Parts: sequence; C-alpha cells; structure tokens
Amino acid sequence: MHTLTTMRIVIIGGGAAGFLAAITAAEHSPESEIIILEKNRTVLNKVRISGGGRCNVTHACFDNRLMVKNYPRGERFLKQLLPQFDVQSTIDWFAARNVIMKTEGDGRMFPVSNSSETIVNCLMSEARKNGVQVRTSTAVKSFCYQEEGRSFDLNLTDNTTLAADRLLIASGGYPKLESFTWLAEHAHEVEPPVPSLFTFNAPGNYLLPLSGVSVQDAGVKIMGTKLEWRGPVLITHWGFSGPAVLKLSAWGARVLADKQYVFCCRINWVPGQTEAEVRERLMQEKAANPKQMVATYARFGLPLRLWRAFLENSEIDTATRWAEISNKSLNRLTNSLTNSQFDIHGKSTYKEEFVTAGGVALHEVNQTTLESSRIPGLYFAGEVLNVDGITGGFNFQNAWTTGYIAGKNIALD
Repeated sequence: MHTLTTMRIVIIGGGAAGFLAAITAAEHSPESEIIILEKNRTVLNKVRISGGGRCNVTHACFDNRLMVKNYPRGERFLKQLLPQFDVQSTIDWFAARNVIMKTEGDGRMFPVSNSSETIVNCLMSEARKNGVQVRTSTAVKSFCYQEEGRSFDLNLTDNTTLAADRLLIASGGYPKLESFTWLAEHAHEVEPPVPSLFTFNAPGNYLLPLSGVSVQDAGVKIMGTKLEWRGPVLITHWGFSGPAVLKLSAWGARVLADKQYVFCCRINWVPGQTEAEVRERLMQEKAANPKQMVATYARFGLPLRLWRAFLENSEIDTATRWAEISNKSLNRLTNSLTNSQFDIHGKSTYKEEFVTAGGVALHEVNQTTLESSRIPGLYFAGEVLNVDGITGGFNFQNAWTTGYIAGKNIALD
C-alpha cells in the first residue's frame, strides 16, 4: 500500500469512458492524483476511427425511455443511469468546452468540424488541464485488493507494481473470455463475449457483382427466428452490410453465434408492400407499358443495376418487353423482390465500430454508482460491462454515461 497523502485513482483504459471518467474525477476531487493506464501506444483509438473518422459522438434521442430501446443488452441498466448523464448532458459537456454537435438526418450526432480529432483534442486538453497523468504502452496483468487498507496493488506487464487507493476499469470489450481472467479471479461474473455489429458473408450469391449498390429501405429477416429489421441495406463484395444488417447482428449476437454464423437470410426489397400488392403493381406495369423494355426503367425506386439483376435472376431477358413477360416470370420477379433468400456463411467485423456483446455481469455493480458489489473502491465503466448498443452513436453514449458516473463517484468515494 502506498502512503501518499492525496488519494490516487488509477483508471485502466484510455478510451472514451476512461478519459471522461478521469476528467470527471479530477473535477470533483482536484487534490487527487489521477492516472490513466493504456496498453496501446496511443489513446482514444476508437474515437479516432469511428464514423469514418468523424466520430459519431451520440444520437439525437432525448427521451431516455426511447433511448434505452437501442441497447440489445443493458436496457434496464441504462434506464437507471441516464437520468444522471444523458444525451443532452453529453452535448452540453462538449459545448461547454467549445465543441458543438450537429445532427444528421438519421439522428447521428457529429462535431460540426466533421473530424474526430476535435473530440480527441478536447478530451486530451481537458485531461491535461486537470492534471490527469496518461501512461501509454502500460498494461495491467492483474491486481490485488488489500482489504486492510482498502487499496489496490496493480501488477504491470513490465513487472513493476503500482499502488492505488481507488481503481476504475474501463478497458473496453474483449473478444475472448480468457481476456477477462484477471477480473474473474476476483469472483466477478462475466458474460462470455460474442461479436456484435458485424456484416453478413454470402459467398457466391448473384448480387456480389453489385458491390456498392444500396437500398434505403429493405426488410431483413433471419429465417427460423423472430429476428428481423427494416432499414438501409448495402450490397458488398462479400455479402450484405448497412444499418439494417448491423442492427440485426446486434440484436441477434448470441443467436447467430450459436448458429456459428451459418443461417438463411431473407431480404424483402420492397417492405412497404405485400407480395400480392407487388405482383398487382407488376401486372399494372405490363398493362400500361406493353411496348417498353422491362430493363429500361427500374420500378419501386430500386437502383437500375439491382432491378436488372432481379430480372436476370427471374429468367427475364433484359431485351424483353412488358407485354412479353409470362405470368410465371412475373411470379419469379415478385419472389425476387419480396422474398430473396441468401445462405450466410460467416461474418465480417464492422471495423469502424468494433463491439462485443458480453462483459462484467451488470448485477456485479451498484446500478447507481457503478462500484463493484464485491470489492469496495473498484468501479467499472464502458464496454467492459455487459452493455452494447446498435450502430448510430449509442455505444459512445454508454461510454459517456458510465464514464461520467463512475468518475464522479470514485472521486467522492
């Protein structure tokens, strides 16, 4: 145990949650020594790359009851925490430090600079201003809790030891359960991690040549389950991506892991209409435009290349005129539009926002302060907890909310 007169707070993890926790702790306890330990050579790496380098800071959802519906895991947990630090709190926190947010059409919020460096620089500057020490290339192998002095000894990978009065773990999610061993050693229950937010691999499907083509509204369903989502779908050179697929992967993270990412995916490319309505529309087109070639103009607002791919898949030659299409061909086209089925074999990580489902079980922490229910003076924040959101700024909001609350309480502890 160290004998400093000031309290030493050590935060493991130099990401969004760790930095906001450190800054908040410093503001609430200016006399404390606050140290961030980051195993990588640089800090705030996910902040830098998120949103294509723009940083999707949060989502413009100001009703906390609706906000929590965007978390496949952690809904009830965040419902209790958000009143302490919610979306508006995040916007105000950055605005007070001259970082202003803008809202895009889909609700995602970014700094007006359109650069993640604005967020990185703000957090780094606030940490420096508040005297937070940042030590990079410093990883923690394990820690010991000294019950007598209610303090911690951290064993670092360079074989040195660092003492702390309070400890906050904001180390992010881990892809493998073994990575949580250092926490499990202290009897904390851990939900096994599985990937969330990933794209679907559909090798050999007939749409692969259309990589880059997107549809703004499609219905995606995992056959044999209740899992389905409606929204934008992007065709890629390996399969399917876009918000509908990514959100579906988040809600289905554990189900799809159990299936070892081998399943059948059904896509309805015109989800606002029934199969009967689509067929009727095609019959109307046939009657209204008998001499027009079917491949000249796309119907249903679909991209022309995708429309032509559906024609080909329905065995309709692109030189065919509407009057020449048989009812059997119209049935095949209707099926292609409303009931396209693809065999999915595997997934690809969504690099911009790598997220895992799993982590420290939520019943292991005080759901008001984020202090461990097993070890006094130990706190958790961010993705190391079993909380994850869909794409759109929700995972960063979890980081800001839990980081602020843990940072405030660890300082006042």
